[in-house]
Amino acid sequence: MPMSVGEIAMRARDQLVGLTGLPAGTVSSLAHREDGWHIIVDMIELKRIPESSDILATYEVVLDEKGNLMSYERTQRYYRGQVEGKVQ
Repeated sequence: MPMSVGEIAMRARDQLVGLTGLPAGTVSSLAHREDGWHIIVDMIELKRIPESSDILATYEVVLDEKGNLMSYERTQRYYRGQVEGKVQ
């Protein structure tokens, strides 16, 4: 039986947590393409006080049809609440 979209999202997030050691993040995008499932997950990379200075990162995760991790890549780092731009 094929996995549901919710199961794919949770699988991507859980596998990313296992690889990075970062706390579970928010799935912000999910799309099915020819080469598998592409999921965008935002994770907290560095927790600070105040929270507005937390450093977050966006990861793209690719899963195959069975939900197995094929690849992942950090595509962006930014401060919480930052609208545009990247952390250097």
